[in-house]
Amino acid sequence: MLVIASAWAKGKVVVADRTDQSITVIDVQTDTPTTIEMPDNGEPMYVAYSSTYNRVFVGDRANSRVVVFDADTFAVETTVGTDAGVFHMWASDGNDQLWVNNDIDNTITIIDTVTLDVIDTAFAPADLVASGGKLHDVIIDPVRPFAYATMIGVAGANDYVVKYSTESFDEVDRQAVGEDPHVSLARQSDLLYVPCQNSNEVVVLNRDTLDSEPSIFVPSAHGAWMSRNGKLFFTTNIAGGGTDGVFEIDTQTNAVLDFWDTPEAVPHNITSTPNGKKLYVTHSGAFSDVVSVYERQNKNEPFMQIITVTTGLNPFGLFYVP
Repeated sequence: MLVIASAWAKGKVVVADRTDQSITVIDVQTDTPTTIEMPDNGEPMYVAYSSTYNRVFVGDRANSRVVVFDADTFAVETTVGTDAGVFHMWASDGNDQLWVNNDIDNTITIIDTVTLDVIDTAFAPADLVASGGKLHDVIIDPVRPFAYATMIGVAGANDYVVKYSTESFDEVDRQAVGEDPHVSLARQSDLLYVPCQNSNEVVVLNRDTLDSEPSIFVPSAHGAWMSRNGKLFFTTNIAGGGTDGVFEIDTQTNAVLDFWDTPEAVPHNITSTPNGKKLYVTHSGAFSDVVSVYERQNKNEPFMQIITVTTGLNPFGLFYVP
């Protein structure tokens, strides 16, 4: 395998290999992968990180739990039980909380990232569940006492973003959006970015009011990643149709700055290095085993593919870890 070293790059990208019951740890400087087996034949879904005790959290759908790894050694520290159907999750060092969506029981398990205790369980809105809705994506606001979860599969033309209190864990607001939504945000703005795959758009919401801003046309918009400085939003065109790739959006104007084809089909989830110069994209599917990697030296250059890294089968969620 070709290895390209970048003098400015450090840290690692942790990839959940859903079908292979493992995680792949990619060294960001050399893009060399290392495989770590999940305990008890776990089914890894998504990855989160907390700097407080330098922990990596991996959702294990098969065993209804979160596996807690030491971010340096990747030894298993412990596991924390959840409800059934572990899917998307998000950790925040701002309030030491990890929110784990469980799409079978339609609950959210809230875990203290310091003590590793389950703080509470939040519930999907009963009326949306009765209409076929399932909890899917989730993100925690780093500067406001709220989290935002998406509901997919709701009967009719719209799915939903549901706003929760991170203090009471109750629903405080909701907004109808396009179908099959995911969610992202930047601490530097008051907007929420919601890629809606089946509606071919990125819906933009005010985080305080959930009022809608003009949406952005992106075919099959799915994966959601915000640059650390909040200036760029990235989403994947997961359904392809001859145009598998990544869209780069300027959050100051909400204009599409760039689109580039990916070397493999089904571009799914995205993460980046903190300086924004390197992007990693999973290509999911039962027989897929690659993450594609892109690099640029300054913001005026387009991202260029530099390598594909071999992972376990069905690379799903991924996250940058220092």
